[in-house]
Amino acid sequence: QVQLVESGGGLVQPGGSLRLSCVASRSIYSIYDMGWYRQGPGKQRELVAVISSGDSANYADSVKGRFTISRDNAKNMVYLQMNSLKPEDTAVYYCNARIFERLQLINYWGQGTQVTVSS
Repeated sequence: QVQLVESGGGLVQPGGSLRLSCVASRSIYSIYDMGWYRQGPGKQRELVAVISSGDSANYADSVKGRFTISRDNAKNMVYLQMNSLKPEDTAVYYCNARIFERLQLINYWGQGTQVTVSS
């Protein structure tokens, strides 16, 4: 099991940048992959970016070229650098971890951090 805590959200103008952080309660070396999801007003939760233990990253088409996911295993942290933010990026952003347990990949979630992009 793992507990996840996000931080770094806030209010930013269109075109601005934010960096989200997620700290895990245990070493992330053994975590299968970690990612960021978001849920905007009236929308379903969607994948933003995911990074594997081998640092292979995948992104939603809507954020490619603007967002970068990274990890610092020594600090048990995962980051999401968000550049060129758009109003449609407004959402609660959730940190996610998948852990292989008893032959299954189990999802763990943080409580979320609000990102608001508005002029």
